[in-house]
Amino acid sequence: MNIDASKPLVAVIGGGAAGFFGAIACAEANPDLQVLLLEKTGKLLSKVRVSGGGRCNVTHACESPAQLVAHYPRGSKQLKNAFQQFGVADTIAWFARRGVTLKTEADGRMFPTTDSSETIARALEDAARQAGVRILTNASVDEIQAEERGGFSLKLSGANAPLHGPLLAQSVLIATGGNPKSANYEWLRALGHAIAEPVPSLFTFNVPESPLSELMGVSVPYARVVLAGEKLQYEGPLLVTHWGVSGPAVLKLSAWGARRLSELGYVGTALINWIPAHTEETLRPWLQQFRQENGKKTVASNPQFGLPQRLWRNLTEQAGIGPETRWSDLPAKAQNRLLELLLRSPLAVRGKTTYKEEFVTCGGVVLSEVDLKTMQSRRVPGLYFAGEVLDIDGITGGFNFQAAWTTGFLAGQAMALRNLE
Repeated sequence: MNIDASKPLVAVIGGGAAGFFGAIACAEANPDLQVLLLEKTGKLLSKVRVSGGGRCNVTHACESPAQLVAHYPRGSKQLKNAFQQFGVADTIAWFARRGVTLKTEADGRMFPTTDSSETIARALEDAARQAGVRILTNASVDEIQAEERGGFSLKLSGANAPLHGPLLAQSVLIATGGNPKSANYEWLRALGHAIAEPVPSLFTFNVPESPLSELMGVSVPYARVVLAGEKLQYEGPLLVTHWGVSGPAVLKLSAWGARRLSELGYVGTALINWIPAHTEETLRPWLQQFRQENGKKTVASNPQFGLPQRLWRNLTEQAGIGPETRWSDLPAKAQNRLLELLLRSPLAVRGKTTYKEEFVTCGGVVLSEVDLKTMQSRRVPGLYFAGEVLDIDGITGGFNFQAAWTTGFLAGQAMALRNLE
């Protein structure tokens, strides 16, 4: 690898969404810089490629920064100004300028019209190449030292690492993503930064003794999940899996409750309200009237509230209602049990599972030590951060990518201006 000693070097560590966006923004804003993107593995944009089931949930259709920040359990207050500088509309326009059109789905998630994450990955790789960003894979940064006269010395290892001496850079952007292991942040602590202890976010619940175990694949469009004994609840689509429960309702609850769930060892009771439009006060008279008007119908074979047949039958079985029992013959005890299950089905959570191949970490570089207008460290001049390496994380729906685009762009622009001075 040849370095032009006459040009200032900017090093970007991490070949993911935030790293690419930062490298491109820096190179486009200041063509006189050498921008080098370093990725420790042989794969670039791996999370982009697997996200959204291979479709890449690029962002979320939010009209204002105030609306957008409401979806970040960590970093919401600090991100508001950043989103004013580069928000959803800017992301849409950025990709449009590079030939990528995004579409909005009914729930607000935005995907490329091709429904392929490769469209996004190619757009980023093409933009980096056109901007003159140099990319080095299989090059791991093992150590960063701030030089007394300014700039940084980077010690690299890996198949493509430079053979002679450290790499010298005027500015460094760290965009290495989140990591659930605290030890993997030691190199950042060595630079003088405090780390909010990392724990997983966006995960599903394991329920090894689930009464719903035979319902794998059954979903409801709207349910409420409550963690018993805690002030944690969320509503949304819910999916029954072979290991427990998943879907946006569970994933979002896991994000907002990431730290508390970690403290609990991922053990507790999840209460599922299958019909959150109802309370006990509204459901009981509804059932009474329904019984009077439909007494001859069998309970188990006539699902109500739009619930799937298999789920309804399972709930009636749990309530002790026989397959031939009619509404007119339903004992009060069984009806009360059914009502309880509809509003508060208990599931004994005993662990978690990463959502597909995606993962998000709660924790990272403490935000008070970073200038969120430029993403520059308040402790080490010339050092920048972007993406999930920061103590920022969003719920599922494109919010983590939007934070990556925003923080990467602001960091890249700031590095370009700093090296013009």
